[in-house]
Amino acid sequence: MGGFFGTISTKDCVNDLFYGTDYNSHLGTKRAGLVTFDEESGFHRSIHSLERQYFRSRFEDELDSFKGCQGVGVISDTDPQPIIVNSHLGRYAVVTVAKINNLREIADELMKQRMHLSEMSANNINQTELVALLINMGDTFVEGINKVYQKIEGSCSMLILTEDGIIAARDFLGRTPIVIGQKEGAYAVSSETTSFPNLDYQVMRDVGPGEIVRLRATGIEVMQKPFSRCQICSFLWVYYGFPASDYEGINTEAVREKNGRLMGEKDNDVEADLVCGIPDSGVGMALGYSHGKNVPYKRAVVKYTPTWPRSFTPGNQVRRDLVAKMKLIPNPAILKDQRIVFCDDSIVRGTQLRDNVRTFFENGAKQVHVRISCPPLVYGCPFIGFTSSKSDLELITRRIIKDFEGDDKKNLGRYATTGTPEYERMVNEIARRLGLSSVKFATLEDLVESIGLPKERLCTHCFDGTSYCHEQGNEWY
Repeated sequence: MGGFFGTISTKDCVNDLFYGTDYNSHLGTKRAGLVTFDEESGFHRSIHSLERQYFRSRFEDELDSFKGCQGVGVISDTDPQPIIVNSHLGRYAVVTVAKINNLREIADELMKQRMHLSEMSANNINQTELVALLINMGDTFVEGINKVYQKIEGSCSMLILTEDGIIAARDFLGRTPIVIGQKEGAYAVSSETTSFPNLDYQVMRDVGPGEIVRLRATGIEVMQKPFSRCQICSFLWVYYGFPASDYEGINTEAVREKNGRLMGEKDNDVEADLVCGIPDSGVGMALGYSHGKNVPYKRAVVKYTPTWPRSFTPGNQVRRDLVAKMKLIPNPAILKDQRIVFCDDSIVRGTQLRDNVRTFFENGAKQVHVRISCPPLVYGCPFIGFTSSKSDLELITRRIIKDFEGDDKKNLGRYATTGTPEYERMVNEIARRLGLSSVKFATLEDLVESIGLPKERLCTHCFDGTSYCHEQGNEWY
């Protein structure tokens, strides 16, 4: 995934930049970068790997080398960034939250036009540099950013640090969020509203889909009005959004609690002694489920928070599974002889949950039921990298469908539709393979109701395969 933060102020902004960027750390753990601009010393940039250390420990010792009243920072799960560019548009730095599926095709096209790509990461194209090259093809920043929107397949939101303020441009379908904050003498933009309260910023508004704004310390200029169509990722509220953050004015934890309550009210097929959330993103749902079903919430499993990060972040699957096991500590005193409902955000591969379930039974649980806060993930996401999956066959649903049908792409619509015989057979097989007493998934209708936006303004592709293709957006350009 990834997240970014930018701020511009009438006074030094380095501390705000440092801590504001850090509040996006839950969105990725591969790399991070900071860049500031000062009228006397120009641009100053630093990029570090986060695979063995946290953001703050990587950057804290060098903060005094940053100067200026404006800067941007990024937590990236893709390429090293920010990229600093010299162009006919002036000198600028750019950071992106993006997934570009036609990266190679665009690069080949640019090479034919005698453009070149200089920054490589693990022999791969740096997609942020590619975005910068497309921006440079425009006569203005607005024209160049629209070149990005027109060319890419996937999604791209960006911040551009110029000598005349910070330009924020949200993905043309709004798949990833950008929110503007304000305090006296300063503005900020961030992927997460969580970045704002402790730095005394008040949330102003979301940047709209395809909207382009320029922030100066004296105010905000709308350079391009937002597009009418929105497809913000519904998985923000399910999984990778921070509980205290709001997107489109809708709080993450409130959505999770409502979703859990709706499921608890309808879940009449199981008797339970207690409910527990799988930390962190399953906790809100479990609290709601506890209220809806009138079953006590207890911490039967606890996350060891001092040292263990989120489990999806290590690039190596074996290490990722190990982290998932090591960070969760079962409590036998709560588990013993109990019928327990565990709430979790999703099931991707199923390996982590299977290992957890085995541990719960080993520690005395009588029954282990799992309730998931979203529908089954039947389709891989082509728009946002919220998992490290490289193939749809890494999804437990697709492996089961392949075993049933001989083809993992056959009858996907039937398997994705709650209540069909195919759906019920798939869900029962998930429970069997993971050793569960039972498993249920939230319906798409309940998830959409919990979020509170019309379904057509949400991207639900990973659940039902629906999405707006890029060509449908041509009317905007």
